[in-house]
Amino acid sequence: MNVIDTEIEGVKIIEPRIFGDARGYFFESFSVRDFAAQTGIEVTFVQDNESKSRYGVVRGLHFQKPPYAQSKLVRVVSGTVLDVAVDIRKGSPTYGRHVAVELSGDNHRQLFLPKGMAHGFAVLSDEVVFQYKCDEYYHPESEGAIAWDDPTLAIDWRLPKGDVLLSEKDSHHPKFNEFVTPFVG
Repeated sequence: MNVIDTEIEGVKIIEPRIFGDARGYFFESFSVRDFAAQTGIEVTFVQDNESKSRYGVVRGLHFQKPPYAQSKLVRVVSGTVLDVAVDIRKGSPTYGRHVAVELSGDNHRQLFLPKGMAHGFAVLSDEVVFQYKCDEYYHPESEGAIAWDDPTLAIDWRLPKGDVLLSEKDSHHPKFNEFVTPFVG
């Protein structure tokens, strides 16, 4: 696999090695041994999740508060998203900055997000099947989030505002300057 560092420490783009021929393709989507050797990160994933969404859906920007903070490895099985990680580790040199990466069923890219990131994605294709691994179980009492359209973050979601579809919950998160981060960088 090819590992690409981003401007945010710990956030990494993973490009798996694809083996293709006339029949189709094969790739190893995750190997704990190879991941640790290539990234220097030792992680034990305990939960896999999958969602299906249609064009215009924006999910985020979500995180789990300590002591149930999560690192994630995210990917798209089919379709295309703009995947976003926002550094919410107070004291980090990239606090309040974000990385946005197009993930698709065609490019097979994955994004690794360490603890202390708010995460979200926007569906750019007609439909998407999105999968992610977490190194901590989901705990509803530990949920946290920031407004997806926060002007301070200035994320270009690559969707016309009128096309954005949100859950009721995602339409009421605090702005970046209104929330108190539970993470120290």
